Amino acid sequence: MEPLNIAVIIKLEPDFSEGNVSYNPDGTLNRAETKNTLGPHSAIAAEAAFYAKVKYGANIFIGTMGPPIADLALQQAQEISDAKELHLYSDRAFAGADTLGTAEAIRAGLGKIEENLDLVFSGHRASDGETGQTGPQVAWKLGFTFLGNVISYDVDVEKRTVRAKRLVSLQGVDVVIEEVEAPLPVFIAIDPSFKSNYKTVSERLAFQKYKKEAQMRAKGYKNYLKVFNVEQLGVDPTLIGLPGSPTIVYKVERVPKSTATRQVTVVDGSNPEEIKKVVIKMREALLAMVIK
Repeated sequence: MEPLNIAVIIKLEPDFSEGNVSYNPDGTLNRAETKNTLGPHSAIAAEAAFYAKVKYGANIFIGTMGPPIADLALQQAQEISDAKELHLYSDRAFAGADTLGTAEAIRAGLGKIEENLDLVFSGHRASDGETGQTGPQVAWKLGFTFLGNVISYDVDVEKRTVRAKRLVSLQGVDVVIEEVEAPLPVFIAIDPSFKSNYKTVSERLAFQKYKKEAQMRAKGYKNYLKVFNVEQLGVDPTLIGLPGSPTIVYKVERVPKSTATRQVTVVDGSNPEEIKKVVIKMREALLAMVIK
């Protein structure tokens, strides 16, 4: 029985915890001046692929479009998923791409994987775009069935089908879980609520085995890395980068910091008089509240 071949598309994203994001004059992100990391939703997609590695012994490939520093995200994703091959689609011609231009580059890049793909995973969205469009667009360009908001999945390797549960929004209903079955190949945009569940002893042992392997591979990730430029991918230059991106960035503005309106008073908890003052103030505040 042939093993499953799975690709994960990930993204290098700004590390918003640093609170410093730099933009170019044309409104595109200046990644050289911004601290970056593997996107949180991309990390969940890598974890979802690792689930198939543990359960079915799948082969995992990871691809991303970005500058040379995007190999950092590939390394982080490999440590999560134990990928056997990493692809970086990197060329100045890709700069400034919107979701459609990015999808074209990724479509061409996935075509460089020698094995036929059964599943492709992406994150729910990217924290620096919040559109959630790249995954569906790549699925469309590949001709794969698209399943979004997937919270769990299992594969019937013999029948070559995937059964997935996905969150569906319906008017007047808070949460609906839809269970669907589709023939491979399938593209899955994984929901942020996805959690791997290893129920058997053999699965838990495989989890430990592949986790150790993933850590070792990630230390020498460049041994698994392949870099492709525009010429090597053979993409139409009018379909990538700014020429292939119909989105127009009108303006990028920094969100101003709000002015602090609260004051802080440090209280000595061992001093009864200071505690008494706090209680009095709390009582005054409660009495001033109007409860309807």
